[in-house]
Amino acid sequence: MNTSMSSAPGASSRGGLVEAVERAYGWLDRVPYSLLAIPLRVAVAVVFWNSAQAHLANWDTTLTLFEEEYKVPVLPADFAAYLTVAIEVSTPVLLLLGLATRPVTLLLLAMTAVIEIFIYPQAWPTHIQWAAMMLVLLFRGAGILSLDELIRRWAHSRH
Repeated sequence: MNTSMSSAPGASSRGGLVEAVERAYGWLDRVPYSLLAIPLRVAVAVVFWNSAQAHLANWDTTLTLFEEEYKVPVLPADFAAYLTVAIEVSTPVLLLLGLATRPVTLLLLAMTAVIEIFIYPQAWPTHIQWAAMMLVLLFRGAGILSLDELIRRWAHSRH
């Protein structure tokens, strides 16, 4: 009779589970950032593009919103409306192309901060999600599948 206990009951199945989890984590760790940046860019672009489309659907309503509800500090309501919609129309296109991603993201983070602080502070759960996506793009960039990367490579090849 073997009286030694080399392992506790179920230890080998737990070891197999741990190894499977570690293999899965290893596979996930190998996913390139550039693939992750694409849905981040698309998600942020869609948020602001949809807002632009809503604002453009009825300009009179948009002006009323900026005058009566949004009340952006310092800026006149009509100027704030034009500026906001210009940003909401142009930045999604740039994000989808991966062009000027970091400056665009910084601009959108600032706009999100204004919205959060002055207009809809109760919407922080949504705004923090936007900010999280934008912070990744700000600090990591658009990835290799972008015009930013093509420009960077072109600039380096010129030196």
